[in-house]
Amino acid sequence: MERPSLEFNLTDTHEEGKLYVVDSLNNLNKLNVCPAESQRSLDEEENTGGTGESMAGSNTRNQCLFFITFILSLIVSLALVSFAIFLIFQTRNEVDQISSRLLSEKKNIEELQKLNNIILKHLNQSRIKE
Repeated sequence: MERPSLEFNLTDTHEEGKLYVVDSLNNLNKLNVCPAESQRSLDEEENTGGTGESMAGSNTRNQCLFFITFILSLIVSLALVSFAIFLIFQTRNEVDQISSRLLSEKKNIEELQKLNNIILKHLNQSRIKE
């Protein structure tokens, strides 16, 4: 009977050693992987006893920050799209104005060419008469 109790005590000691090794590895991992700000929140979690209260709070805070960032990015993208549409309409209006000016100038040039031809004909006829 004493023998099973000795095995039980050895198992407890062995289990405590495993827990110590796992705890040490976790601490080492926290130091290597987590940034300083996250380390503070992890330390706070350890101080609260790891009940998950701080994890629930940080999870809610992370979700809130995500949604705020998401909404802000949607607003910014909407503003950029609106500005692009505004620029497209402005450019279309400018192109329409320029094309109408070009058409009117083309008509003026054609009229000037006709007048030039009439003047040349008149000059040619007056030279022939002289």
